[in-house]
Amino acid sequence: MPIEIKGKMPDGSKPVWLVRSGGLNDAGLDDRALNWAKANGFDGQSARLLIIPNDKGEVAGALLGTGKDDARLVAGKLATGLPKGSWHFANVVGEPNLAALGFLLGGYKFTKYGKKDELDVTLASPAGADKVDVRRLANAVTLARDLINTPTNDMGPEALEQAVRKVADNYKASVNVIKGDALLKQNFPMIHAVGRAGSEEPRLIDVEWGKKDAPRVTLVGKGVCFDTGGLDIKPSSSMLLMKKDMGGAANVLALASLIMDAKLPVRLRVLIPAVENSISANAFRPSDILASRKGLTVEIGNTDAEGRLVLADALALADDEEPEILIDMATLTGAARVALGPDLPPFYTNDETFAAEVARAADTVADPVWRMPLWQPYESKLSSRVADTNNVTTDGFAGSITAALFLQKFVGKAKVWAHFDIYGWNPVEKPHSPVGGEAQAIRALYHLLKHRYLSK
Repeated sequence: MPIEIKGKMPDGSKPVWLVRSGGLNDAGLDDRALNWAKANGFDGQSARLLIIPNDKGEVAGALLGTGKDDARLVAGKLATGLPKGSWHFANVVGEPNLAALGFLLGGYKFTKYGKKDELDVTLASPAGADKVDVRRLANAVTLARDLINTPTNDMGPEALEQAVRKVADNYKASVNVIKGDALLKQNFPMIHAVGRAGSEEPRLIDVEWGKKDAPRVTLVGKGVCFDTGGLDIKPSSSMLLMKKDMGGAANVLALASLIMDAKLPVRLRVLIPAVENSISANAFRPSDILASRKGLTVEIGNTDAEGRLVLADALALADDEEPEILIDMATLTGAARVALGPDLPPFYTNDETFAAEVARAADTVADPVWRMPLWQPYESKLSSRVADTNNVTTDGFAGSITAALFLQKFVGKAKVWAHFDIYGWNPVEKPHSPVGGEAQAIRALYHLLKHRYLSK
């Protein structure tokens, strides 16, 4: 990280006042700072940062507008907006963990290929913040962002496998990889079919960690390292962000790192089907009928709906163990973005208790998600005249729902299953996030899992 949270306020640290919208007179400012704010039209506008000078024109402090959010993640603005040096919050922070986390996330920059970061700002940890957990969360988000931001020439299936191994090694987790034609021999035909046209062998990456008798939590992440659309090729404009089509894998790996680093008392399994959906003589075709690990046959209505195919084989494997919680994450459908936009990932589950837990956790940690229905009448849209199911519908409606219904066909034994149709990308700069790869829903899920398993 180019910026840092310190446990104690160092000598010479400068103050930052947090000001809610309309709350300038209640922020505890002296007359000079108050008059300066009013002269500059500052009144707590969200993410507005105003530097306060002293009598010599030197930096004396700063004001940060929090709007109506009480400095949740808007504190990310401080990382890039404050002059270099040491700073501290001068007034009480309503949600100290989120303020500290926002600051760290706001300092993120992807520097692998270009100019190195030049930020040099230190913020004293606000009173009440869990510095260890905040840093853990920031590291996990950084991991997800870095993986998604890395282009496919350096983040193909082999590189993704190595990234998984690196995280697994850090926590002494076991890793097993099935790749190439071994996928056929071990009954993962759809992972093989989707990835066989790529220059690197398709593979299923399988990570296990924790005591074998602990509650089983299994994470499945879509690892399509690039998606051309296959023979149903995407237009060039739709391919520009397809390096992020392994965003599900990046996010479940980041979530796994949180679980392992916090030593949650679970038996964790992470399954990542890592492929590239390419075009070659051996690419799978529209109208092909594929076998699946589950035993269902799948007619291919569109080769650009490949993510659900590789997830289906991985979910079938995960389901065999009857996990207590089975979660999959995938950059699966454009329909989810049409319905809810890039910042609000939909999730699907039939478990009412789990859905309520997700909603509460998401609100608590400012990691928004929105429940969508597994509307069973739409399942008939996936019917096929020649196979057990089609991988797409023909009418173009409810694409995110029908994708979830397709995945549901491959899960039946898990006590709780939830599917998250994430975007994995931030298209507009925010105080806590630059444009680029993004972690979505993992902070909410980590909070949920902590509450569920550490409170027992």
